[in-house]
Amino acid sequence: MVVRNELSDDEIDRVFHALAAATRRDILRRAIETEHSVSALARDYDMSFAAVQKHVAVLEAAGLIVKRAEGRERLVRADPAMIARARALLARYEELWRARIDRLDALLAEPAGGTPDIPHDNDNTDTQGA
Repeated sequence: MVVRNELSDDEIDRVFHALAAATRRDILRRAIETEHSVSALARDYDMSFAAVQKHVAVLEAAGLIVKRAEGRERLVRADPAMIARARALLARYEELWRARIDRLDALLAEPAGGTPDIPHDNDNTDTQGA
């Protein structure tokens, strides 16, 4: 079995779009904790059932949650694999940022002349010819 870790540009766009709304982040948080029916989720928001369904659809399109039917209810739960892939993407961005900060730190640590304190071949510190 091949495990895909890299997200495509379209997947990244969908994940960040899905996480851009506070209601969707809250739905995802709740779906991580335990499986919920869409109607149970809708009861906790000051919006219509249809509006909550739309939020769930955005999260589902991003792959962050999985929806399944159980009788007449639609249950949603978080997809830990997609959350892990999104987390890995953010970790790569963090690594890039930390590398940039490390390069800046190294640059700022250089002596005031702009070049590191490295002896040159033409420096002659012994007593030849003296």
